[in-house]
Amino acid sequence: MTALGCSAGGEESARAKHAARGKMLPRERVEALLDPGTPFLELSTLAANQAYGGEAPGASCIVGVGIVSGREVIIHADDSTIKGGAWYPLSIKKILRCLDIALENRLPVVHICDSAGGFLQMQSEVFPDRYMAGRMFRNQSLLSKQGIKQLALVMGHCTAGGAYIPALSDYNVIVEGTGAVFLGGPPLVKAATGAVVSADELGGARMHTQVSGVCDASATSEAQAIAMGREIVSQWEPARKTVIAREPIEAPLYDPDELYGILPDDIKKSFDMREVIARLVDGSRFHEYQPAYGPTLVCGFAHILGYRIGILANNGVLFNDSTLKGAHFIELCNQNNTPMLFLQNITGYMVGTDYERAGITKDGAKMIMAQACSHVPKFTVMCHASFGAGNYGTCGRAFDSRFLFSWPNHQIGVMGGEQAANTLIEVKLRQLERAGRAPDADTLRALRDETLAAYQSQLSAWHSTSELWDDGLLDPVDTRNALGIALSAALNAPFGTPGYGVLRL
Repeated sequence: MTALGCSAGGEESARAKHAARGKMLPRERVEALLDPGTPFLELSTLAANQAYGGEAPGASCIVGVGIVSGREVIIHADDSTIKGGAWYPLSIKKILRCLDIALENRLPVVHICDSAGGFLQMQSEVFPDRYMAGRMFRNQSLLSKQGIKQLALVMGHCTAGGAYIPALSDYNVIVEGTGAVFLGGPPLVKAATGAVVSADELGGARMHTQVSGVCDASATSEAQAIAMGREIVSQWEPARKTVIAREPIEAPLYDPDELYGILPDDIKKSFDMREVIARLVDGSRFHEYQPAYGPTLVCGFAHILGYRIGILANNGVLFNDSTLKGAHFIELCNQNNTPMLFLQNITGYMVGTDYERAGITKDGAKMIMAQACSHVPKFTVMCHASFGAGNYGTCGRAFDSRFLFSWPNHQIGVMGGEQAANTLIEVKLRQLERAGRAPDADTLRALRDETLAAYQSQLSAWHSTSELWDDGLLDPVDTRNALGIALSAALNAPFGTPGYGVLRL
């Protein structure tokens, strides 16, 4: 199972050249590593789909959660059919997200290494700042410190910073003839010292396993390296999962395929989120909390693939009552050690004089505080709209969902395109009034059209997933399975410590 938009990798010529060297294609490597017949939840498949002129599909790497030798792991595999596996800025962002998931969920990591390192033409965007390439190696170090295991399979070149991926892994295997690890490759060595040396002499399997000790073992083929890697993983102690309430798995009573007919084709059209819940949860059973109070937020308990979960789903704008209801329900989930799922279709918190006087900002802050300080795992699916501070209260990207997915119809922004255009027109009119000038209808129309066009491009799910604002686009009918894998992975980590900050009463 994968997110939408599975990439075949680089151009056919690059893939043919890759195979001619006796190397497996990146997805073949991943498939051979995984236990046969087990699911693979691929993440951010469409990363960089609208960046770099389409040069780096999938951000030139593959990331996903799967089963290797009976252990849940997260896999990071370089795709050397795309610019030699060079890391673009979004490649680094994707790899960092992989390592963050590993840290948050205590998931072991398997790196399948075959990369030219940072994309030199964009070095200022991949090297110097806090959340750039160095962060990968910092996170690898923290994984090892916390006892979260890492295995590197060196299938190709690990150049420059890429050399630290296997060096910082707890275990590594290198393939003879094609695998190599060096801080500076042969061209750099020649430029810096004048010495002419082959890649194999400089950092090949024999040198690193017999002389430097950088690598643990060598393999004569990629297939053997994968077999050795699977054997290494089989020696790892299985995870001791956090125990939560479970029931026997039961398919939804309502057909998930009906989601296609429930979702509207217009972001401004409403629908009842209960219809979505009925097609995601076991037996379509949903124990709703306070159904008659704060009806624009649907809250309640259900099970997904046997796991108990608390669901918060938007059924419209958040008013004071629905906001307080949400904050209280979040507290109940934390009290009961129940993971939470946020199903977003939110235009924001209600605005206006009456609502401000009633304290909507204060009530919204309560919900944000309760959600942000939760100690149970959180999961988010952006089902439709995700606008304004409503994104925050319902666990948007900034609030550390263990996994956050989007549906293809989803839109995200500070506000909707129509609202943004109208707001800018209002600001422009006031500027003209202060300057004593009459409004120009053509200028205002052009400003509105320009704002709408820009917003429509940036609001789309394809843009947001390209920028890695989510963990991938899901086919709505596959959401249940994705959430089941995500829930299982999250239970590898213990729950945090309960506690909140100051709530304005």
